[in-house]
Amino acid sequence: MKIKGFIKCVSRAACYTLLAAAVLSIGLFSLPASAQSKQSKQSKNNSPTQLTLHVQAVAKNLQAPTAMVFPGIGEAWITEQSGKIRVMKNGTLADEPLMDLKKMLTKMNPGYEERGLLGIALHPQFATNKKFYIVYSTPSTPSASSGQKPNHTEVLAEYVMPAGSYQVDPNSGRIILTAEKPGGNHNGGCIQFGPDGYLYLSFGDGGGQHDQHGEIGNGQNLNTWLGKILRINVNTTSGYTVPADNPFVGRADVKPEIWAYGFRNVWRFSFDKTSGQLFAGDVGQDLWEEVDIVTKGANCGWRIMEGTHCHNPAAGCDTTGITMPISEYPHKEGLSITGGFVYNGKSLPALRNKYVFADWTGPVFYLTKSGAAWSRGKITLQNIPEGTRITSFSQDSSGELYIMTNPETGPDNKNGTVYKIVK
Repeated sequence: MKIKGFIKCVSRAACYTLLAAAVLSIGLFSLPASAQSKQSKQSKNNSPTQLTLHVQAVAKNLQAPTAMVFPGIGEAWITEQSGKIRVMKNGTLADEPLMDLKKMLTKMNPGYEERGLLGIALHPQFATNKKFYIVYSTPSTPSASSGQKPNHTEVLAEYVMPAGSYQVDPNSGRIILTAEKPGGNHNGGCIQFGPDGYLYLSFGDGGGQHDQHGEIGNGQNLNTWLGKILRINVNTTSGYTVPADNPFVGRADVKPEIWAYGFRNVWRFSFDKTSGQLFAGDVGQDLWEEVDIVTKGANCGWRIMEGTHCHNPAAGCDTTGITMPISEYPHKEGLSITGGFVYNGKSLPALRNKYVFADWTGPVFYLTKSGAAWSRGKITLQNIPEGTRITSFSQDSSGELYIMTNPETGPDNKNGTVYKIVK
């Protein structure tokens, strides 16, 4: 029951019920002709090569790790869903955290939970300005207009490392933006700086099933941040500014911060260091998980589509203007995607230029491009514990990849591990 807010079921039993239902339903849905014509550029299931690699544990005894960054040589920061930022130096995990936000977080369930400390990013000039950014879930207050209380509030905040200290006051953050969330799941919470220097942030569709928020759902509603990837400029003294070249700047009744839309719950996106392309893993509903290359102003389909398949309506959907995923896989192969990174390291030549990602339930995959088509292959990690749940990926300055895991389905344990992918 863990972090996969990642996931759309509410218990382990529910997950396997969904899996069984998906297996029974494969083949019952067909693509509209317009989607079929676009699917030729998608990955096929007949992977050319299965890769076998290993992992090396680099940090243990973590409480549901969600993200990891590398502020300096031999140093890493790991966020725990329960609120701490843990510091690892030269392979040793410090007892004292960099910061502990537990008192600021919404009260979390000990079992299945999707809220908490979800993301972290270092400013591109961190070496000199010492700024970093986090996304976390805090309690909400009743709405002034409706009197109704949202489930929680997602907060994007900026912090600055104090000179000569490795302790950051949780109350010292500069709040950049907040978003009220009607449900406890589908929170997104991934933050990355793009090659353009702007901050990108993912928000899920607001939670619940099938994006039943308004007439068209939050994913397609351009007047909300929910179900979107945002792009903002945080190089300001207060709040943020909207880049002038954002795709919807100047349009009435459209949030100008939106970079792309039509997402259910982007659980991890990243930029390829070589091409600059934005790869995103979008968690599906009941049948399909997808990988998108996200471009300026793109509509990635949800809730009209789940992957390349009609969702609402269930048949005959209008795919005009929708950017199809480059890859999808059915729920007979997994239940909830965990987006990863394009490998740009030197230690693993077999992974070079491949997009590496996983399913929360354990399978690890890669995508490789040949011409216009993407092919999906499997990666076997021989010495990773069986049944572990993959909650996130990270990439260091050398382009090497790391996997974060949690053996349980919630944040109420200290058995999380970070592994480095090795030969």
